[in-house]
Amino acid sequence: MSTPASTPVSGGRSAAAGARPSPSDLNRFSLDDAWTLNPKVALRPEPFGALLYHFGTRKLSFLKNLTVVGIVRSLADHATAEDALIDAGIGEADRPLYVQALGALADSGMIVRRRAA
Repeated sequence: MSTPASTPVSGGRSAAAGARPSPSDLNRFSLDDAWTLNPKVALRPEPFGALLYHFGTRKLSFLKNLTVVGIVRSLADHATAEDALIDAGIGEADRPLYVQALGALADSGMIVRRRAA
């Protein structure tokens, strides 16, 4: 048996590029952060919920839950996403569904982290 000529190097492109976070890391959803509707996104209320249109990516999202629409609209009024969920009356049993929905909106860039004031 032969031994490898070089030792494997751990890490990937991000390790080689330094500690700079990727765009997906920047939008990774956390309940402890402040969030807001992306300024490049228009929210249009509809009888079923709302349409979100991102003018930068030209993505269209449908929100089919009026509670999610209310939470998204209220994100800018709360210090954290957790506070927005509490204010909307989301209980522990329902929390995972709303966290998943907000996470998907963050991943698609519809909502973005808000800088601390």
